[in-house]
Amino acid sequence: MSTHPHHDPACLDEAAPLVDRVIEGKPRGVDSISVARLLPAAQRRMIGPFIFLDHMGPVELAPGVGFDVRPHPHIGLSTVTYFLQGENVHRDSLGTVQTNVPGDLNIMTAGGGVVHSERADPAWRARGGTMHGIQIWLALPLDREDDDPSFQHHPKATLPEIAPAAGARGRVLLGAA
Repeated sequence: MSTHPHHDPACLDEAAPLVDRVIEGKPRGVDSISVARLLPAAQRRMIGPFIFLDHMGPVELAPGVGFDVRPHPHIGLSTVTYFLQGENVHRDSLGTVQTNVPGDLNIMTAGGGVVHSERADPAWRARGGTMHGIQIWLALPLDREDDDPSFQHHPKATLPEIAPAAGARGRVLLGAA
């Protein structure tokens, strides 16, 4: 949900099984929320198609305070937005107006170009609360960069649940279970 360049997140060379690098995002304010951009970093520009990985919050917002990421354009990529807490309204140049609540997934594919905004849901803003989420930016394959833009909303109930081990549970956000 950030439109700002990264501010050199720290990459720590720590030995750990199956871990190549630990990246600590450096938080910065975007409107009234804190966003830590984990990718790109000086020592790791991309991982496969992953361009940016933003961690938003958690931040407690008082009643009447929300966040407003004003309209801005994207081309040649997809954004995947997932909230753990808080509610936002996505609006775009396709005519989409979609409220995203915790556990729902929004996928916006910019393709040849789309303009969108992300703002706190008005009812949520009025009562206040904790805002916490992630946004992943994915590079589209070169032959898909100019595709028509699209938007998909996936309610929490439609995302497959998994339990890979005793006491471990999760949801598949992208791909297949």
